[in-house]
Amino acid sequence: MSLHYTHTSKKSFEEVVTKITENLQKQGFGIITSIDMKDTLKKKLGINFRNYRILGACNPEFAYKVISLNSQIGLMLPCNILVQEHENGDVEVSAVNPLERIKGSMNPDIEGIAEEISQRLRTVIDEVH
Repeated sequence: MSLHYTHTSKKSFEEVVTKITENLQKQGFGIITSIDMKDTLKKKLGINFRNYRILGACNPEFAYKVISLNSQIGLMLPCNILVQEHENGDVEVSAVNPLERIKGSMNPDIEGIAEEISQRLRTVIDEVH
């Protein structure tokens, strides 16, 4: 398995961000952080950078379950989604694969939850079109 899921779209950057947000909501996730690297690099370093946004997604039900099973799992939260525009205009969206991140946790309950989250995030990415 891969550490992330990736899909490339011909839609605009903002359309992909909107579609990802909608897809996440359908799967029970909300965006709790949004890091606009283009804006940050411009403000902090004066660098003109391409559209590049990191979205922190959280499903409160799943978060509660895994934190209840292992309080250190919070180090892996939230689930990150990356939306980036390449020079050719393609917009690539990627989501972390939680199942790969917790592999070998020795807790089948956590692995089962991570598998469910992984499937939902894959659906979010696959439905960008």
